[in-house]
Amino acid sequence: MATKTKKSSPKYDFDSIIIGTGPGGEGAAMSLAKSGQQVAVIERYQSVGGGCTHWGTIPSKALRHSVSRYIEYKENPLFQLDENKTHLTFDEILKHAAGVIRKQVRLRSSFYDRNRVTIFHGDATLVGPHQLEITEADGSKQVISAANIVIASGSRPYRPANVDFNHPRIYDSDTILSLRDDPRHVIIYGAGVIGCEYASIFRGLGVRVDLVNNRDRLLAFMDSEISDSLSYHFWNSGINIRHGEEFDSIEGRDDGVVMHLKSGKKMKADCILFANGRTGNTDSLNLAAVGLKADGRGQLKVNDNYQTEVPHIYAVGDVIGYPSLASAAYDQGRIVGTAIVKGNCETRLIEDIPVGIYTIPEISSVGKTEQELTAARIPYEVGRAQFKHLARAQIANTNAGSLKLLFHRETKEILGIHCFGERAAEIVHIGQAIMMQKDGGNTIEYFVHTTFNYPTMAEAYRVAALNGLNRLF
Repeated sequence: MATKTKKSSPKYDFDSIIIGTGPGGEGAAMSLAKSGQQVAVIERYQSVGGGCTHWGTIPSKALRHSVSRYIEYKENPLFQLDENKTHLTFDEILKHAAGVIRKQVRLRSSFYDRNRVTIFHGDATLVGPHQLEITEADGSKQVISAANIVIASGSRPYRPANVDFNHPRIYDSDTILSLRDDPRHVIIYGAGVIGCEYASIFRGLGVRVDLVNNRDRLLAFMDSEISDSLSYHFWNSGINIRHGEEFDSIEGRDDGVVMHLKSGKKMKADCILFANGRTGNTDSLNLAAVGLKADGRGQLKVNDNYQTEVPHIYAVGDVIGYPSLASAAYDQGRIVGTAIVKGNCETRLIEDIPVGIYTIPEISSVGKTEQELTAARIPYEVGRAQFKHLARAQIANTNAGSLKLLFHRETKEILGIHCFGERAAEIVHIGQAIMMQKDGGNTIEYFVHTTFNYPTMAEAYRVAALNGLNRLF
């Protein structure tokens, strides 16, 4: 009687390979490595961290911090600027950002070393169901394989074909970090998160800013009162906002750049920042080799476990679209790690993902907006606190801003938190922690019955809660 031979499982170089070392890639790599898997990551550049660390979140927020402190310094009556130092330049504040990037790279590199994750530097291309070809900077190639592949290759600024981004005066949100001149006038096309943040940065440096928005108001996804507050603050600071405009062409000249709008208007400035959308970095991966296809924005479809249509290939971060936040990408990566190891992950992203926009001042929110609650016919009430009434804000001379709490009139359940002002992205998390409580723990009355340190910005919650409860009858 013939004996049956046991079929051996395929042998791969690694258990899992992750393409990209941004937040999503790092989250997946750390989760898988801590689960005992043999893990490799492929990073196109010589330093880990992805676009988040090198061109996006970290440098833009570091620039914003420097400019914000500079504004505080100028406005504080205790200090006077040196007569020979009347303003900072963009190049000067880039030095601080470069220092933060170096610290982040060292920190993130240590994570991979400590968890024994193998790092390959080069461009990744899919050449088979489980195989990836790596092309290094010197042109040499090697093929590695894994049972599972995670695509976390991030995104890049959208570049229309009719815009010459090789012109030295035309920038996108990545190349703007190479700006070394001291422009007097900047046009920013695109008034989304990136456009608004850079409008704040340049205006804080005293640069004349034209912000061109192809929608009818700034940041339309935010609570309208909060986005209107930002719009007013921009207008009051001297930023010229043009709503409902679309560009027709951009003309780069030796002495500046001219934007021609479809409305017939023309605008001229020293340079332009084109910040109107992003595209997933999937076009160079040779997705066809495994039967995958990205949509027109370079994004992939995934299920609740972030699996693509090919079960052993996963995708996280900007390459899958919404919410396209570094914070969410970390969580997506960790969910993928669990799904790969256990076959499924019950954990999901939280329903109400907080949004922080690092303009000057910041804006941040979590939960429902007034417009959403009104459309859903949910009976809500509003509690407000103005920062100018808080002792801590008066001490710090950061009086611009407010906190708004939306809560159910009957149950007192917190439904939305919206904040405008310095440290808004931090302040919002206090309310988020209460908002996430179950079994009756989520109630605006918590802020009335707790004791806050004095003086703090957190006191805004008590002020807003009392303000809202006083509206009930």
